[in-house]
Amino acid sequence: MNKIKKSLLAMSILVGTCVAPMAALQSYGQEITDAAGNAVDTNAAKSQSSGGGFYEIVFGSGIVGMILWFALFGDGALAIYFALDSAILIKPDKLMPKKLMDGVQGAMMEGDVVKAMEVCDQNPSAMASIVKAAFQHIEEGFEAIQEAVTAASDLEQEKIQQRLNWISVCGNLGPSLGLLGTVQGMILTFQALASGGAGDAAALANSIGQALWTTAGGLIVSIPSITIFYSLRNKANRLILKMTAMTMEILNGLRNVAVDPGAEGDAPAEAAQA
Repeated sequence: MNKIKKSLLAMSILVGTCVAPMAALQSYGQEITDAAGNAVDTNAAKSQSSGGGFYEIVFGSGIVGMILWFALFGDGALAIYFALDSAILIKPDKLMPKKLMDGVQGAMMEGDVVKAMEVCDQNPSAMASIVKAAFQHIEEGFEAIQEAVTAASDLEQEKIQQRLNWISVCGNLGPSLGLLGTVQGMILTFQALASGGAGDAAALANSIGQALWTTAGGLIVSIPSITIFYSLRNKANRLILKMTAMTMEILNGLRNVAVDPGAEGDAPAEAAQA
């Protein structure tokens, strides 16, 4: 069910980013009438007053420029998707469900380690993986349990970090794509100058403006992406530290577990009750 929701979310974001430029293309060239009933071309008026609108910026920058703009739209859509996906994942209810915590604490109060492991299996999550890793080393003593908890916490942190890294990738790609678009636009501008186009200053200024817009677009994608990345990363680190501390608190009753080298085949429940 979660995969279906994520797929629908990704599809809606990508469709939205594709519809926006197409809507601009559809609206370009539409005419309205003034008070006298004469047709007025709004886009032409905007071009004369502001040097070109959205259509000219995106679709007037050549084939390479259009490809770069659509790459920026796609990069922004992916950044939004990964940000929403990570925001949904990095929540206390997702990483450490209350049902899991209550079940494990109740089982440990009863001294039933096997039941606690069953609760972890029934409620898969990052916290369940950390607690279960500790239970699997219960026969080796409390120091081994601490090492297992630390290793499991690092593993869960790396899993979360790998998903967060995609937000960082999208944020870093934005300025690179924007800079590439600017360089491409400047190349075309200087080619026009070399071919004797220095007389039309307005056209040259418009071309340079179109080139610089790609850099602006890249920064618009990059700045929120990097901000969200560091915010979610810090939140994930705090939750991992909290889960580690809670796990050690739950297992604090096993601090005085005696290690019997000849009892390697004993069940975890028997070791906990020793």
